[in-house]
Amino acid sequence: MIPSMPVVRDAILVERQVLAGAYLRLAFAHPEVAGGARAGQFVMIKSSLSPEPLLPRPFSVLETDPARDLFAIFLKVVGPGSRALAALRKGDTAACLGPLGRPFTEPPPEAEAVLVAGGYGIAPFLLLSRVLKARRGRVRVFYGGRTAGDLQLREPFAELEVPLVPVSEDGSIGQRGRVTEPLHDYLATATRPVRLYACGPDAMLHAVARVAESHDVPAEVSLDPWMGCGVGTCLGCVVRIQKAGEPSPHHRCACTEGPVFDAREVVWAGEATSRARRETVPVRA
Repeated sequence: MIPSMPVVRDAILVERQVLAGAYLRLAFAHPEVAGGARAGQFVMIKSSLSPEPLLPRPFSVLETDPARDLFAIFLKVVGPGSRALAALRKGDTAACLGPLGRPFTEPPPEAEAVLVAGGYGIAPFLLLSRVLKARRGRVRVFYGGRTAGDLQLREPFAELEVPLVPVSEDGSIGQRGRVTEPLHDYLATATRPVRLYACGPDAMLHAVARVAESHDVPAEVSLDPWMGCGVGTCLGCVVRIQKAGEPSPHHRCACTEGPVFDAREVVWAGEATSRARRETVPVRA
């Protein structure tokens, strides 16, 4: 399936759901995003009522409702861009470009999709879970955050009957610690093929990549660098990627060639080459 071409629209806010803490769910009218977005893709969106910030901000597509021409985002108020969006009321508009980026690839029928989220990195996994469950695929979620308040989207996965393992750093919900700890334990006892998908902070993504390597399972990660345009013009979101056949890393735009990448091809912070390259070229003594 070829991803839909992005379209810019003044998208009307149709639904505004205030969640606990600094979180909201916002649903906008945008037929092209609603009908064409795939799990892992994103939109560039900016409140039409506020001059600040100057540039739009990227948000993963949380859900789509093609029958109503709606798509939703999961919002945490952390800066001026998200604050301006949170201030919108029903009927207000936001300038929205989408759908954008490379989506996740679906696992083969025999594999279980194991989704690993950190905080609001849970956003792309609700849509992915809906798609896979509709096709009778096996899905499991590991959902981590600093506190229970960071795990705002547990209920939609329960409604889908998707097993979800909550993890909090302070122990206020689920297992105490990092989300990669129960992930490692699960993979150590998995009895069927697994494909990992991860979205969250860079440190968590790197840790997931290491877990995937230790268990020899494929993994895709959704990177989240700063983005200014979403179409590869500003070059603000370049990340270091190195495929197996490339002698050196290349800077690639996460907005157009990602944000989803094979974890083996990412050159993580502190590393000189990718795992894909290291596995191809023998280490010299």
